[in-house]
Amino acid sequence: MKLLKKKSDQELIQFYVAGDEIALQILLERYKSKIYTSIYLQVKDDFLAEDIFQETFIKVIHTLKAGKYNDEGKFLPWVMRIAHNMVIDHFRKEKRTPTVVSSDGYDIFELLQFSEDDVETKLVKKQRDIDLKKIIQLLPDDQKEVLIMRHFCDMSFKEIADITDVSINTALGRMRYALSNLRKMIEDHNMILQMG
Repeated sequence: MKLLKKKSDQELIQFYVAGDEIALQILLERYKSKIYTSIYLQVKDDFLAEDIFQETFIKVIHTLKAGKYNDEGKFLPWVMRIAHNMVIDHFRKEKRTPTVVSSDGYDIFELLQFSEDDVETKLVKKQRDIDLKKIIQLLPDDQKEVLIMRHFCDMSFKEIADITDVSINTALGRMRYALSNLRKMIEDHNMILQMG
């Protein structure tokens, strides 16, 4: 298993297609938090995000087993596109758009805690993160989507453009508007964002 963990996504896919189930498990571990977080930030519901995440990987497994995967080694953007389409399909079935709710569930910012801080610093950071998430939820959906994919999922603008089916310039423009709107909303809410 240690040797497999050092393999590229493409190699792991080849091992999985050849019958090695552990290869898929390694891919899943490698990207679970990014994919789940992307879904969760769009649906804002733990159980729904988990369901869509599982449906996404069922589709991934079927596609790989059928030998239909051919994305030139770009596994994560491919899975993110599937997840994004699953979210859209869910809301189409529900015949509604996502509602903006503040979430108390899964916290993306917990993934970003790298250093040990004292209790007061942790409380300040936690409140800042809650406030920031609320403000991000106020952005228009297209801007919020680009911001989430870029900053929380570390995706390139090319990958974002491919997944959202827009040009790179449109993705860049949406990001520019998102940052501008965020800056204005932060000023309007007198929020202090000191990244510690």
